[in-house]
Amino acid sequence: MPDPIERLTALFEKFPGIGPRQAQRFVQFLLRSSPSVRRDFIDSVRALGGAVHQCSECMRFFSGDTPICGICGNPSRNHAYLAVVASDADLFALERSGTYSGMYYVLGGTISLAGEKTNGLRLKQLLDSVPERSELREVILAFPANPEGDATAVRVREEISKGYPDLRVTALGRGLSTGSELEYADPETLRSALDNRK
Repeated sequence: MPDPIERLTALFEKFPGIGPRQAQRFVQFLLRSSPSVRRDFIDSVRALGGAVHQCSECMRFFSGDTPICGICGNPSRNHAYLAVVASDADLFALERSGTYSGMYYVLGGTISLAGEKTNGLRLKQLLDSVPERSELREVILAFPANPEGDATAVRVREEISKGYPDLRVTALGRGLSTGSELEYADPETLRSALDNRK
């Protein structure tokens, strides 16, 4: 039977941006924590499987009893704008900025420059959803300001323009510095990027 400390450390190492030392710190924290803290952690992880699901419109993860999330179900949102983001974290960053009141679509990542493959990206589902969005006037490509984000923006723009040539497609302005991640950008930077989209 594998050592439970090593097994949990290996699981934490699979988290994005977490190396072996950080993973070990997480395990050590749990070992030092009270049984009630560990129980809460276990219960929270277990609850992810039952209470959390993907919104059928924007594809972000949320907890609730409805097929669509609170953002997509909010009648005061502006359906003329659709921000296409790489991840849930990017969606939350734009939402926290308080500068955007349109709709969202989570693509599920960016194109890997190693193979330029779109595997795992929900590009086809995005394109298929456009006819259902009768009020849609502009798609805003809100990807990270790095080579993968730029490659993804080019590909999504091409696909949308091919299928829907009358639909306006813009990208965030460069209020974001090259190489920056959307989820770490402050509200003012995001406001500038949205205002300067082209």
